[in-house]
Amino acid sequence: MSSSIAPRLSILWSFARPHRRTLAKGLALALVASALGLATPMVTKHVLDALGSASSLTRPVATLVVLLFVGAAVSYWQWILLGALGERVVLDARESVVRRFLRATVPAITRSPTGELVTRVTSDTVLLRQAAASSFVGLINGAVMLVGSLVLMGFLDLVLLATTVAAVALVGLAFAFLMPGIAKSQQQAQEHVGRLGGVLEGTLRAIRTVKVNRAEERMTERILADARASAAFGVGAVRRESLAWTIAWSGVNLAIIAILAVGAWRVGEGRLEVSGLIAFLLYTFALMDPINELSQNVTALQSGIAAAERIRQADALPSEESAPSPGRPELPELHALKELEKLEELRDDVPVLELRNVTAAYGPDAEPAVRGVDLVIPRRGHTAVVGPSGAGKTTLFSLVLRFLEPTGGELLLDGRPYRDHAHADIRARLAYVEQDTPVVPGTLRDNLLLARPEATTEELLRVLDDVRLTEKVEGLEEGLDAPLATANVSGGERQRIALARALLATPDVLLLDEATAQLDGLTEAAVQECVRSRAETGAVVTIAHRLSTVVDADTIVVMEAGRVRARGRHEELLVSDTLYRDLVESLRISAVTGAPVT
Repeated sequence: MSSSIAPRLSILWSFARPHRRTLAKGLALALVASALGLATPMVTKHVLDALGSASSLTRPVATLVVLLFVGAAVSYWQWILLGALGERVVLDARESVVRRFLRATVPAITRSPTGELVTRVTSDTVLLRQAAASSFVGLINGAVMLVGSLVLMGFLDLVLLATTVAAVALVGLAFAFLMPGIAKSQQQAQEHVGRLGGVLEGTLRAIRTVKVNRAEERMTERILADARASAAFGVGAVRRESLAWTIAWSGVNLAIIAILAVGAWRVGEGRLEVSGLIAFLLYTFALMDPINELSQNVTALQSGIAAAERIRQADALPSEESAPSPGRPELPELHALKELEKLEELRDDVPVLELRNVTAAYGPDAEPAVRGVDLVIPRRGHTAVVGPSGAGKTTLFSLVLRFLEPTGGELLLDGRPYRDHAHADIRARLAYVEQDTPVVPGTLRDNLLLARPEATTEELLRVLDDVRLTEKVEGLEEGLDAPLATANVSGGERQRIALARALLATPDVLLLDEATAQLDGLTEAAVQECVRSRAETGAVVTIAHRLSTVVDADTIVVMEAGRVRARGRHEELLVSDTLYRDLVESLRISAVTGAPVT
């Protein structure tokens, strides 16, 4: 048992270690409070002895009053110290996990349900609070109080001490037997809470789909299955805790009854004074405090260990390399250098992006999603990528955005391999509009400023006008500062907000993944005008299933089964590639000349 608990305990201690000085202060205060508590029965004995000998009660009573007030002040200070420490431990844990999540690779994050990841930051850190901040102090203090009480009880009467030790040993054996089961039940209960959060979060995201398919009850049952499992394991833990507490309470009360019987006999034999028996009984009553403290902290420690292990699982997430590569400038200098390079060094014949024989997969054992892809993105112009579902189009964007690393070949930015660039450097040159365009929590202004925090209000209004969102903003009571949620903007408006954010960033390469899929005809025409305008000064790469959005592209790349099948202009591909022609015919898109496709 000790060999298995030590590594788990070290995980919990890793959260408390940075605050060990504060923990030491808390432990010192706890020990002082315990010492004052242990002194009280002895002083009470002196009061009783003074009554029997008609001595003055002033000194012992004054001592009791001092012990009371000093003990209260010390305990108050200790509670504040450890309470504040608990909040700092939780804050540190949450900060660590949030940073780890946001710096992790995209495949690592998307592998787990979002709701389950959220529970690591919310409920798991709450369980960590008492365990990391108070349990270590409580265990040491409880042990010291228990040993101190037993030592002082032995000083009063060894026979009564033996009776008490037998009861304490019974309680200790019960806890040693029951605690592992309590810990396991609590860990399983928390795991089911995490699963519940993941399924619930996904269900709420797809609430329209759930309702349309009349699946409310089925999804409810699926979610509640984890809730019931968590409750079942929780009840199991409560039953074991209740049994442990019942044994502890019964053991101490049994000890008190035995002490009264044996003590009365020893008083009658003249081997023990009445004041000594009363003091011993006070220690016995007080013995519940360290036993309670030990059992509570052992329980909290078990819960905290389970929570700490789940939180530390975030450390195993592979992280993107966020630090700039040696010799690379930080981002502000990078922007200045980029402009200088454009003016002085970079030539039009050097592509802004290039993929050379790139192969990539979403896991070590997974089949490649793209194979041997060669692709050149010129510094200016519109490149469209088309193909059936599963052809590898989105994987191509994931590689360009460095969400996914290639397993073969290499990508180049301005003729330099990606490995020579930091992730942030690459993304500073790109802007991306997702197919499923989520809004970031916050206001409309927050969403637009995500890529360029220094942009002015005039610049924001200009890009909103470009994507035909001016009327929408004017209709909002708070304008740009209106809180933005998916509930008050349509899918098409979300796409246009994302496109406005991308245009505001003035990227070298604008990546559009079905960016007009949810737009009406008039708005789509306006967006296409933005794309054409952008393609005159920079590179635009579009993924589209609606071929009407790419017929004017300078180059169309046709993908199939993870490979580049063909490339060329619309008119050329209609003649030379059967797949492209089938795609065009399936959407009833005519040739540029207006003649029907046959």
